[in-house]
Amino acid sequence: MDRFRAYRVFQDGDTIRGRLVEAGLQDLADGDVVVRVAYSGVNYKDALAATGAGKIMRRFPLVGGVDLAGIVETSGDPRFTPGDEVLATGFGLGESHDGGFAEYARVPADWVVRLPRGLDLREAMAIGTAGFTAALSVVEMERNGLAPANGAVIVTGATGGVGSLAVQCLAAAGYRVTASTRKADAHEFLRSLGAAEVIAAEVPDAAAARPLEKAAWAGAVDPVGGDTLGWLTRTMQRGGCIASSGLTGGIKLQTTVMPFILRGVKLLGIDSSMCPMDLRLEAWRRLAADMKPAHLAAMTHATTLEELPAAFDTLLRGAARGRYVVGIGGV
Repeated sequence: MDRFRAYRVFQDGDTIRGRLVEAGLQDLADGDVVVRVAYSGVNYKDALAATGAGKIMRRFPLVGGVDLAGIVETSGDPRFTPGDEVLATGFGLGESHDGGFAEYARVPADWVVRLPRGLDLREAMAIGTAGFTAALSVVEMERNGLAPANGAVIVTGATGGVGSLAVQCLAAAGYRVTASTRKADAHEFLRSLGAAEVIAAEVPDAAAARPLEKAAWAGAVDPVGGDTLGWLTRTMQRGGCIASSGLTGGIKLQTTVMPFILRGVKLLGIDSSMCPMDLRLEAWRRLAADMKPAHLAAMTHATTLEELPAAFDTLLRGAARGRYVVGIGGV
């Protein structure tokens, strides 16, 4: 463990870029638990952080990667012992604390989740932050009244990490899923993941739109934001829930109060990074059980630490389909 490989991100003036380096535990942020990392996932947030395309990282240099799964090497906390299979997502990993793009990680014990029965380490990172966000979206909507009998649930940005996993989680839990995508060649792929219907993501001009449109959806998982989120508010059924978790379509929301006061629409913000541990454990329990994605292999691309820049480029161009899983420790 003296020296190990890590994908570390550096800032040189206004330039931010990452590279593969050798590191030691003394180079990592503090933590009670040292994990021999087996796998990590590549998220849109990772691409923004490692390239400087978004102001994600709060200090430099820093090991990237907002999620990880592996085996406990050492622990100063009695909740975990060497040999335990664990995962960690969010809580500042890859933002303010060294993350999962390294052969070893050191993290606070309060951030660590024991791998739930029903998942292996690779599956956990095929799900990763994206799938955790999708599951959390479903859990929160169900806490606000969503049920399969209520009607169709739409997933926007459905070929992306959150979207493709949300389609599978909802289908596994018995929901009728409508997938929305701009990619004309992805319809068959989305149906193979469990979508009952696939529609083109054609959002009308918000300025010209009516305050309310035809009510269509009992729920919505939206990692897109922007005009797409505005359109969702106008097309929800009475009492419908929208789980908002992303901003690839922009940060501005143009809507009116009408959907909320005339249809009782609920707009739920999904914070997968800092959500409390009880809710975190519930989402991972569901991901290993009734919401376990059935087609992880079909929508997962294997990559390596050396190949991370290519994965970042694909994500930033909006050309990704499914999830990238980084094989690190070979466990």
